[in-house]
Amino acid sequence: MVRVKRGKTSHKRRKKVLKETKGFRWGRKSKYKLAKNALQHALLHSYRDRKRKKREFRRLWQVQINAACRKFGFAYNKFIHGLKEKNIQLDRKVLAQLAKDHLQIFEKVVEKLKE
Repeated sequence: MVRVKRGKTSHKRRKKVLKETKGFRWGRKSKYKLAKNALQHALLHSYRDRKRKKREFRRLWQVQINAACRKFGFAYNKFIHGLKEKNIQLDRKVLAQLAKDHLQIFEKVVEKLKE
């Protein structure tokens, strides 16, 4: 049977892992065993948190919209319901930006609902 030397492949794989863990703290950037474990956890968290990020931003926008609505005597749920009834198609991200940066425009949207 022919002898198979696997040094190049192993070295390449280890080098790849260590390259990806550059910037990690302590031995997790230089020791292969620790780096491999740290990278596995990092990739898992990054996948999970890409989904979580969307949830967290939506919650933030809802809080910002609710705070702005309360200034004009509206509750968040009544405001959103009113938007759907009047067929005003602004998503929560845009509404939160309006509430935070352009209060006069947000006020016009609220007046539209009061009609």
